[in-house]
Amino acid sequence: MRIRKLVVGFLQTNCLIVSDDEGEAVIIDPGEDAEHIEDLIASYDLTPRHILCTHAHIDHTFAAGRLQETFNVELLIHDLDRPLLGEILPEVAFIFDMRQYQQPVLGSPLTDGQTIQVGSLQLQVIHTPGHTPGGVLLLCGSDLISGDTLFAGGVGRTDFPGGSEQQLLQSIHTRLLTLDDETRVYPGHGPETTIGQERQTNPWLR
Repeated sequence: MRIRKLVVGFLQTNCLIVSDDEGEAVIIDPGEDAEHIEDLIASYDLTPRHILCTHAHIDHTFAAGRLQETFNVELLIHDLDRPLLGEILPEVAFIFDMRQYQQPVLGSPLTDGQTIQVGSLQLQVIHTPGHTPGGVLLLCGSDLISGDTLFAGGVGRTDFPGGSEQQLLQSIHTRLLTLDDETRVYPGHGPETTIGQERQTNPWLR
């Protein structure tokens, strides 16, 4: 398995391309810069099978519609975040050129405990409400894609519509901190970390 990261858009979202040894791949959180994502996929001769979004905020989904058109793949997102898809939060609306926005077509919803099989990849869906009602994490072996639930040294915002600090912290304590300390975490923004590092040093988790 290989995880390749592209930092996209003004809000510096981590778009991840996860692939197996045969080039079967998923695109996770394509926040913007669709052409750069397309170029990376072409340069490694990858074949995307799905677009997965950890949540529906525009900085994680903006390029999904164009990439669907390019690769003819489904967009998978949790049911509880479907009403948010395409909504533009006032705090970030001025950043995006909406003339370039293509509304994505939704595929089947992600559900807690579901396993997404792509080639030899198996990604387990973990529902972690708090940042958004339908926020999810994706666990692939000892690698965790945490979206905006957990960051290195921080946690996701909960002051947007549908957010809940109580839910977020409960999600982290009951779904993330039960994982092994060696689990490597790929957040939606910022650098990678590990569960053990966050357990010891993240001030929000004490």
